[in-house]
Amino acid sequence: MITSHNLGFPRIGAERELKFAQETYWKGQSSLADLKAVGAELRRQNWQTQASLDLVPVGDFAFYDQMLDMSFTLGNLPERVRGYEGDLLDNYFRVARGRSAPQAMGSNPEGVAAGEMTKWFDTNYHYIVPEFTAGSEFKLDAARLVDQIREAKAVGVNVKPVIVGPVTYLALGKAKDDSDNLALLPKLLTVYQQLLETVANEGCEWIQVDESILVTELESAWQKAFETAYQALSTSKVKILLTTYFGPLLANLPLVAALPVAGVHLDAANAREEVATLIQKLPADRVLSLGVINGRNIWKTDLNGLLDWLEPIAKQLGDRLWIAPSCSLLHVPVDLDSEKKLDGEIKSWLAFAKQKLEELRVVKQALAGGRGSVEAELKANQAAIASRRQSLRVNNPAVKAAVAKIDAKLGERKSEFPKRAEKQAAILKLPKFPTTTIGSFPQTADIRRARNQFKAGKIDETSYTAAMENEIARCVREQEALGLDVFVHGEAERNDMVEYFGEQLDGYAFSEFGWVQSYGSRCVKPPILFGDISRPKPMTVRWIKYAQSLTKKPMKGMLTGPVTILNWSFVRDDQPRSVSCKQIALAIRDEVLDLEKAGVQVIQIDEAALREGLPLRRFQWKEYLDWAVESFRIAANGVSDSTQIHTHMCYSEFNDIIEAIAQMDADAITIETSRSDMELLEAFETFKYPNDIGPGVYDIHSPNIPTEKHIVGLMQKAAERIPAERLWVNPDCGLKTRQWEEVIPALTNMVAAAKTLRVTTNAQ
Repeated sequence: MITSHNLGFPRIGAERELKFAQETYWKGQSSLADLKAVGAELRRQNWQTQASLDLVPVGDFAFYDQMLDMSFTLGNLPERVRGYEGDLLDNYFRVARGRSAPQAMGSNPEGVAAGEMTKWFDTNYHYIVPEFTAGSEFKLDAARLVDQIREAKAVGVNVKPVIVGPVTYLALGKAKDDSDNLALLPKLLTVYQQLLETVANEGCEWIQVDESILVTELESAWQKAFETAYQALSTSKVKILLTTYFGPLLANLPLVAALPVAGVHLDAANAREEVATLIQKLPADRVLSLGVINGRNIWKTDLNGLLDWLEPIAKQLGDRLWIAPSCSLLHVPVDLDSEKKLDGEIKSWLAFAKQKLEELRVVKQALAGGRGSVEAELKANQAAIASRRQSLRVNNPAVKAAVAKIDAKLGERKSEFPKRAEKQAAILKLPKFPTTTIGSFPQTADIRRARNQFKAGKIDETSYTAAMENEIARCVREQEALGLDVFVHGEAERNDMVEYFGEQLDGYAFSEFGWVQSYGSRCVKPPILFGDISRPKPMTVRWIKYAQSLTKKPMKGMLTGPVTILNWSFVRDDQPRSVSCKQIALAIRDEVLDLEKAGVQVIQIDEAALREGLPLRRFQWKEYLDWAVESFRIAANGVSDSTQIHTHMCYSEFNDIIEAIAQMDADAITIETSRSDMELLEAFETFKYPNDIGPGVYDIHSPNIPTEKHIVGLMQKAAERIPAERLWVNPDCGLKTRQWEEVIPALTNMVAAAKTLRVTTNAQ
């Protein structure tokens, strides 16, 4: 009998219950018991939703992040949070979010710094980076996982605990000294052995061990680490399902096939071509789990096409075959049935997490009882697949013709950066170490209320516009009082930096409840890119013009770049991503030129997601970066020399793509560097970045208020690598999620730091 299972389920709840419970608790408006109760109820609902599966994942729920959960399970806590005597979950949040000094409850007078956060492979999910030193020790605390195993059994499901594997855990962590993470493997394996023994003692037959770095290029020492690790774990009484996802194994396939584990999961949505080879190389007693339903996108699976391929494999493997989604369903929304306003035709093409589990059920039933046993389901699926392929709404000949006309000149500025910089300096007249913010200011309750009322038809457009203009005026007043040098309008009118633009572009559709976790309580609702993209009319010009009319200071026009709009959307899978990206680039180019015509001298085009779109294998990077950089240049570079183009990137390792970033040729780039203590600027020691740069000087994802001294210190580190005359001073990201009570003192200290830097650098 073929086994069906799942690798993980969305933890946020169909209506983002976890988000609201977290934020209510963090504000002191509910108790820790209330938050834990919401978590317990969400777990129960998730397990019941998956009850038809043969094995249900347990341990995939997290109050913030699964990697942070693993750090606490392994007793690997940063030194700054050790010795905390309160509830463990509070200490967990201290690592996740940091704590300002009055809340620190420790000896550090400046508070507790949050753990570094970065992207989970090539997704828009962020994880808290484990921290290591040469002296790191590990001590098992399995209470969280054991409690959830017992909860799930009480619900009546057959449990499969889920953990991050030891080699991936080490590989994704960061040494805080000069030590080698791999040197910690022997100590770490002792705790993993204890963890597997604990799981076995709870009566679990299988455990899912996620070793996702197996889809990346591994040096020989890391390949050897897998052999060492799984030889050490092979004596466990619980069976290990070694799980990989997000891509093919390539050179790691022989290694995986030879490891002493009971089963292997392969992402067959992205590595179908490897299935035959893996079947051939796997020992005859090993289970092969195939990820046959795409867990990263929301399009329906062509079930008949899938069965054409899968039926011979099922006959060959028999009960050795398991089927599952390709990866955790964490990366898709919870339930398509919640969507009552989504266009019916487009909705028929989609599948969210619950619907993907239903697709899995149909596939299993077809394999077990023949296609006739699910004839109605397969017929309905076939009709939806055909409808999408044939729809005239998907293809726009005019857009395809415009993309065909793209040439290299479209992405070239008229002059090189030094000449442009002279013209821009003469117009903008900015001081040394100019200050600015990244774009958004706090999205207050008043802003959200006005937006919701407008969408619900409770207020008219005139009233809504007046409300947004009031908020924009407030942002301008606050920036005048702070003494910032380049202003932003605050983005009060924007629900999300991608959704806002998608709503105004043809070729996009939108869900009401298609939320996906990005990090912690931060959820995003990616727009659905279903067809060719075009811009019917200007999207931002009226708001920026209004903001500029309120001040003599330069006002940045704020746009989201084509690569980020692409990477943060659910993208159509019926044409190359590069084609869709160039379509978006042409639309953003039109907006940039309209802003310039309206007199906007500074335009920021955010490419926060440039790096996360990188393929997981380096040999594929050049192809991606070529079209990604080309798309940005198409969008940005039609302006005159006197118009200053900025871009922004957040929470990524930039060092290995710094040359591609330079090729974007933005006049100024702002990047996240605060959580890494400016480590991300190490690339500039060997690569002479030619244009201006603003290294983020404080972490906006933490409630901590940075001191003037701290900001000055960070900028002095930056000035060791980048000439002071090309440095900007700014936060590391937008301020949308913060409160004004946090923003004002933080920016006050930032402006004061810039003034100090101007004095001290002039004196040197």
